[in-house]
Amino acid sequence: MTVTTGDGAGSAVEKSDLVTLTIDGIEVSVPKDTLVIRAAEQVGVQIPRFCDHPLLDPVGACRQCLVDIPDAGNGRGFPKPQASCTLPVAEGMVVNTQATSAVADKAQQGIMEFLLINHPLDCPVCDKGGECPLQNQAMSNGRGESRFVEHKRVYPKPINISAQVLLDRERCVLCARCTRFSEQIAGDPFIALIERGALQQVGIYEREPFESYFSGNTIQICPVGALTSAAYRFRSRPFDLVSAPAVAEHDACGSAIRVDHRRGKVMRRLADNDPEVNEEWITDKDRFAFLWARQDDRLTHPMVRDEETGDLRVASWSEAFAVAARGLAAAKRKVGLLPGGRLTVEDAYAWSKFARVTCRTNNIDFRSRPLGADRGAEEAAFLASQVVLTGPDGGAVTYADLETARTVVLAGLEPEDEAGAIFLRLRKANRAHGTRIFSLAPFTSRGLRKMGGRLLPTVPGTEATALDALAENGEVALDGGGIVLVGERLASVPGALSAAVQLAQTTGARLAWVPRRAGDRGALEVGCLPNLFPGGRPVSDASARVDLGAAWGAAKLPEAEGLDAESILDALVEGDLEALVVGGVDPADTLQLYGGQLHGARAKKLRKALRKAFVVALEVRSSELTEVADVVFPVAPTTDKAGSFVNWEGRVRPFGKVLESPTSLPDVRVLAGIAEERGRPIGIRSPEQAATEMQQLGPWEGERLVIEPAEIPHEVSASSTSGERTLVLASWKQLIDDGRMQDGDDHYRATARRPVVLVGQATFDGLGGVEEGDLVTLTGPLGSLNLPVRVADLADGVVWAPASAPGFSVRHLVGPAGSTVTVSTLEGGRK
Repeated sequence: MTVTTGDGAGSAVEKSDLVTLTIDGIEVSVPKDTLVIRAAEQVGVQIPRFCDHPLLDPVGACRQCLVDIPDAGNGRGFPKPQASCTLPVAEGMVVNTQATSAVADKAQQGIMEFLLINHPLDCPVCDKGGECPLQNQAMSNGRGESRFVEHKRVYPKPINISAQVLLDRERCVLCARCTRFSEQIAGDPFIALIERGALQQVGIYEREPFESYFSGNTIQICPVGALTSAAYRFRSRPFDLVSAPAVAEHDACGSAIRVDHRRGKVMRRLADNDPEVNEEWITDKDRFAFLWARQDDRLTHPMVRDEETGDLRVASWSEAFAVAARGLAAAKRKVGLLPGGRLTVEDAYAWSKFARVTCRTNNIDFRSRPLGADRGAEEAAFLASQVVLTGPDGGAVTYADLETARTVVLAGLEPEDEAGAIFLRLRKANRAHGTRIFSLAPFTSRGLRKMGGRLLPTVPGTEATALDALAENGEVALDGGGIVLVGERLASVPGALSAAVQLAQTTGARLAWVPRRAGDRGALEVGCLPNLFPGGRPVSDASARVDLGAAWGAAKLPEAEGLDAESILDALVEGDLEALVVGGVDPADTLQLYGGQLHGARAKKLRKALRKAFVVALEVRSSELTEVADVVFPVAPTTDKAGSFVNWEGRVRPFGKVLESPTSLPDVRVLAGIAEERGRPIGIRSPEQAATEMQQLGPWEGERLVIEPAEIPHEVSASSTSGERTLVLASWKQLIDDGRMQDGDDHYRATARRPVVLVGQATFDGLGGVEEGDLVTLTGPLGSLNLPVRVADLADGVVWAPASAPGFSVRHLVGPAGSTVTVSTLEGGRK
């Protein structure tokens, strides 16, 4: 029997690049440099292993994968068993595994016996019990009885490597998977193997915690129960769990996950294997932040505002539908819709159709970010001309392209904080292929340093000028297969998006937009913007309106371009809108969207306007918005409904329902109920029906909107005054922030990076008498905040602080990025 294989990625391999060998009597041809353990898998032989992992560099630490390679007369043999996980194949090699060789089988049994000398027999209380490779292989490739009766080695347990990851050292088999992942994949080498021989163990730095956004992956790839999760420890047994594939809902990466649940509750989430997207890795946010949907404030019944008492009371679904329909009918077309960016694409489509067919308005916007009228319009035009209708099948930038790109430029994007899977892929590209990564940013972030990237120093507000200059920068060399990744933060800078488009057109580089939230890209595709209908149809195009109206059975669709999110709130305050339909929007973001503090004067005006207007809220949990709403509908989180997300690539990421929830409905079903009561039905009542209709509708084949070149503003400058520094604030959200979708897991929240103020050396020296780590006062247009100060490679006149961190929301308490701020010494001295 002869087996010929490709390179594992679906592409053909030239015969000259193939090596032919024999494994257990079967001749097989594989690409050169293939490891023997991988070649054996091609013929259906599973060699036992602990240290081997296909995405980690081979190390040969555990020796469990020993095979017999006799001399076949061609000099390819070895006198002793060899580790198949480190040995490349060779032409004419003969390999005998444990399936055919008594020598290999005895060697593997011996290694297993050594591993079990000190390994504790605590399987009944070990979290790994029931899904443990050591258990399985001890039975399949070990001896039935132990010859050792001596006392086993013990250590104090557990050790808190971090608030989330716990270590039981006596269980460790020294496979080095965790240390290799931390160093090679995540770039966070905070744990290492120490000592030697029988004393070797995983060690930690006493003053340096295992601070990594990806630490949970070490728990999952640990082949024994040495590393466990503080949140999951002793909570369940693997054989009590039901597993379901799903998609992470926290960012736009579309990472594949596995949801394990028991008795109607999610117990844990693991990374699923998807080579095209996240491979086998996910962020800790995707892994641990899932308890938000089962907090005490979870909505379980529809509510309407009582006309006599003015309070919200429990109502039936039919009554809530009727009250919502009457309120929206009374407002006529003076309605605004804020669907947020957390929706599945099916629910977002229902929102878009509900706005046009039922409310007969284009006042809909999924963006809950402060932009300003001009910049909001510029971003909408950018999305309509450069992003919508693009995807992997149409030549759009993909994860695979990032891995093979010669040059990648990041503009308004910090991947480690905002798109973890992109960060890991870029770091892999740099390590494997030398991909050059440049970042237009105010300083060299920790993530950029780990990606091997280089800083293109950029003062906040001058990104447009910096992008314009890149076309002439020969060092960056975007004309040779370059990629420009544009983060959503770039939209806040006048002219920056059009400058990015001009750069791509001038150099031939490919452009991709990376939003922060999972539902943003899908909301764009289905027209949750004031200038777009579903499928990229411009609202200003008469033929697009006719085409869509015929498909929807609507005689006439609204013609005028609608209001964006900020304008909707302005119109509510001014009384130009009488009703608001809102869902999936963080109240704090909504208040900041209107440009005010959480408790400032403008926020009070907005709250007053919301109480005066007719508000319909579709939410999972109660919030400040549901408290002022006239009708509240409990909608289902992603675990309780089927649907899809569209990730930053434009790749559709479907998932099924995991849990049954009798107390909530998908957004599409709620909107359908209101529309039917209104007498203007949207014709769909389930995610499946919405998906079918979207496929039938198809993409717009007419002319797309274009983005006009914007005037690039003058350089932003900072000034100084006696006694304090006037600076420009650079800021972005860190991965672990104060978002409500991270509520419930104190262990996870405790791993958040401590918020600090970063300043350049000149600014630091100007403070006088302050040491690194001392508290300073950061003051901006919204207020002041005291934070520790650190020195970084920021340009003079720039200061950085996290936009959102647990307990320290700079964007709400000090000001948004680009604000003019001051840094001064704390009254009373040091911390």
